[in-house]
Formats: sequence, structure tokens, C-alpha cells
Amino acid sequence: MNDSWDESADVVVVGFGAAGACAAIEAADAGARVIVLDRFTGGGATAISGGIVYAGGGTQQQREAGVTDTPAAMAGYLREEVGDVVAAGTLRRFCEQSAGMIEWLSGLGVPFDARRCPYKTSYPTNRHYLYVSDSEGSTPRGHRVLARGTSGRVLAARLTAAARARGVAVHTQTRVEHLVTDSGGRVTGVECRTLRGFPALAHRVLHRWSVKPALYLPPVGRALHRPVTWLERRYGRPLRIAARGGVVLCAGGFVFNRTMMREHAPDYRGGLRLGTPGDDGSGIRLGVEAGASTAHLDRVTIWRFLSPPSAMLGGLLVDRNGHRVCDESRYGAAIGEAILRSPDAKAWLLLDAAVLAECRRQVWSQTLWFQRWQAIWLLTAGRTTGRTPEAAARRAGIDPTGLATTLAAYQPAAPVGVAATPDPAGKPAGLVRPLATPPYSLIDVSVRNRTAVPAPMLTLGGLRVDEDTGQVLGVAGLYAAGRTAVGICSRSYVSGLSLADCVFSGRRAGRSAAISDRGGLHAHRG
Repeated sequence: MNDSWDESADVVVVGFGAAGACAAIEAADAGARVIVLDRFTGGGATAISGGIVYAGGGTQQQREAGVTDTPAAMAGYLREEVGDVVAAGTLRRFCEQSAGMIEWLSGLGVPFDARRCPYKTSYPTNRHYLYVSDSEGSTPRGHRVLARGTSGRVLAARLTAAARARGVAVHTQTRVEHLVTDSGGRVTGVECRTLRGFPALAHRVLHRWSVKPALYLPPVGRALHRPVTWLERRYGRPLRIAARGGVVLCAGGFVFNRTMMREHAPDYRGGLRLGTPGDDGSGIRLGVEAGASTAHLDRVTIWRFLSPPSAMLGGLLVDRNGHRVCDESRYGAAIGEAILRSPDAKAWLLLDAAVLAECRRQVWSQTLWFQRWQAIWLLTAGRTTGRTPEAAARRAGIDPTGLATTLAAYQPAAPVGVAATPDPAGKPAGLVRPLATPPYSLIDVSVRNRTAVPAPMLTLGGLRVDEDTGQVLGVAGLYAAGRTAVGICSRSYVSGLSLADCVFSGRRAGRSAAISDRGGLHAHRG
């Protein structure tokens, strides 16, 4: 190899979240010597996520819970969400391998559980770990990693341990700045800046302090993160690493890159950016500089969950004109998108006194702490009330005539125990409530109403890749996975689909990079 290289490996993985860890594990299991590089300390957005993996087709947990599911049924539903963002064969393969994916993760020490949540929710409590995490409403495919609170940290930790146990070398606090290519344009390595000694300790502490503020208080998060970037520039020493088989980009999306967000997805503002400061589009930029193309950078998912408590789904979601926005039982991303496309991106949920009382009874039993304070606010100070729907509408700034008309069209579907007219928006009959008991409440659930309930969002598009191998199209020796690449969830999102795609695409890219042996540089074990 070239003497100018400081280190060399068969496969170099950039980013150590779920996609990067899965790529490293598969490459190592295929016999490759693997080096992983992470700008911070690993885990990425996975570590701060809910730890939901979308899986079906008859997983062990589904079977234990008495749930009947098949790969064909899973693919039939996902086709509605995925559209043509990936080929039919790729989606079919994803679904057929889904149950095996959970088994593979379990074999790496990732714990799952079959306790099924009996009601519709955005995220189950610590009593439940299998739940309906999409808009279908009947088949639970959301597999929550077994842990109290948000479970992503456990998923990240177990994948990290599995990679290290295979001899994967992990260089943390190492920022990749450029890809190195040969005269033919093939990617042969990376150029980085890495930290050692005291600056590394300060860098680690400052980054950790900035992650949560970056989510909830962006200006504060940016201020706290400036010293992190300064330390990288001031104290980072150059490091060049050769990659014999290939480089795999797993550096996340670009939700923290304000310039890219304004350029590609200007409508998506005011949401809570779900990720870390590492989701700055750097992986996408590296690929583009090497000659790659991108797709679906305009696709961003923004979530507005109405539940928990589950009784909230009995309300009526309307815009400023009083018109129905959508079926209230749909998944939060579908509701968020519908609200975003409503006039002024505003929406309100109409409840009557009976439904409001039911919601209040459910708050303590159906919520975790981070859901609870939001629900309490919405059900108390976050609502506008009136003795009639029209009175509440006038106070909230909604057209009272439009609301009355919408409510009249909704009411025939409401009587319990009667052969009712189907709900005009398609809400399941079991979730429809009469909304006939005064006083009435209108709750502001606009996606840009961050005062009470922030709307999380993440980017879905990325580098275009070969769907059989994960190789970046047009760039030899370069692979991409997770939110750095176009994948299963690049058109639409349901809970757990991004992590599932990270596992699916990460394994694919790592395996492909490991077997791209150009002359017997390493042995293979599969």
C-alpha cells in the first residue's frame, strides 16, 4: 500500500450508529478487517431514539403474542407507504428477511419482548414492547427494544459491543473530511482529523452537553456545540486510512444542516430536529464530492401524534376553515404531513366533555414521562373552550360555520352499538365518538406550535445506491446505508422503519464491501 497511509483496512465504515454498526458486523463476519470512524463517541441518532424496529412477517414476538402476519401482508401494507422509492423486489426482500432480522439482532444480544400494547399510541409504556406503529391499525409490527424509557441507547450499546467483540477497530472523535480516490475514480480511503489526549476529553463532554439542548432548544444547542467544532479544527491531527475493499458511509441525514434544509426542504421548519449535530449531511456531501448523485432530499417526515392518551383519537381534527384534516387514527407522520399541507399549517382537535374526561383518566396509565407533560398541558392550559362547538371555534380563530358542517357530517358515524354510517375520513368505527356533550374544547396541534408539543422531524433522502449491494451509483469502492442513502423509508415513514432500514441496508453494504475483494486481499467466511 501507499506509504502515505497511516493505517489500512479492508473496509472502512464512516459513522457508528445502527447502520454503521451493522455494516461493520457483517463485514467482519465476512472475514474483513474493519475500521469504524465516528465524529463523536458512537451511537448516533440511534442512541437517542425510541429503539423501535419495524418488523413483521411472523417474528417470534408476533407469534408469542398470537399475532398472525406474513411477509406478503407486510409488503402489501408497506407498498402504500413506500411507493416506488425502491423496487418491488427490494421491498419484498426486506419483508421476507424481516423476521430473520429480529432473530439476527437477538443473537447479537439485543433484547425484545412480546408484551403487546392493547391501544393505539405513539410509543408504549414500560409494560408493552410490541405495538401498532403504523397507520394500518391492526397488525403490531413495532418491536421496541426491551428497556425502560426510550430504548435506543440499549440497541446502540448492544450493537457496539457486538462489533467490538468481532475485532472491529473503532476510532471515535475522528471526523472524516475527504474521500481519497485513485486515477480511475475508485474510492481507496479516507482523510480525517482525529483527537487525542485532553482535547478529546473536552470534546466528548461538550458534545454530550449539547445533544439534548440541540433537540429542544436549537439556539442553545448551537452555542454549546461551537466549542466542539473549534476543538476539532484546532487540535485534530491528520489521519489517512486506506480501504482495500471499500468505504461505507453511514453518517446519518442532514436535519441539523440548516443550509441543506432551506435548499431541499424549505417547508419543514419549526419542527424538533430528531438526531444529533452529526446529522449535518456530511456523509451525503462526501459522496457527492466523489461523483455520487442524490434523490429524495426533499422528503422529510414530521410527526404530529394525537395519542397517547388513546381517547384523543376520538376527537375531530380540523383546519382554520373548520374542514376535516384527515383520519385522526393515522400514524403521526401522516397526520403531520396533512397538517403541514393545511392552511397556514394549522390544525385543532375538537373534543367534547366526555372524551376530555376519558383522556384525563388515561394520562397516567398510558404515558411515559416525556409524553405525560405534553398530554397534561394539552388537556388543561393548551385548549380553548366553549359551550358550543361554534363558540369554541370563534375563540380559537376557526370558521364556526365550517366546523359545524364538518361535525354534522361526522356525527352520523358516532352512535355506539348502532349500524352507523362509515366515517367520511375512514376512521375505524371503534374510535369514533359522538362529540355531543358540552362544553367543547379545541386543542391547537399545529406542527409549528412548539410551545407545548414539538413536532419531531428527520430527513429521508440521500445518496442513490444499487439496491442489491448498497454501492453508491457511479462511484466504485463506495457504499452507503441508513439515512445517508436512499432506502425503504425515503418516501414515507412509520415508527421503526428507519432503524429497520438501517439494519437492512447496513448489513447489505457491509457484506458487499467485504466481498469486493480485488485480488484476494482477505479471506471470506460466508
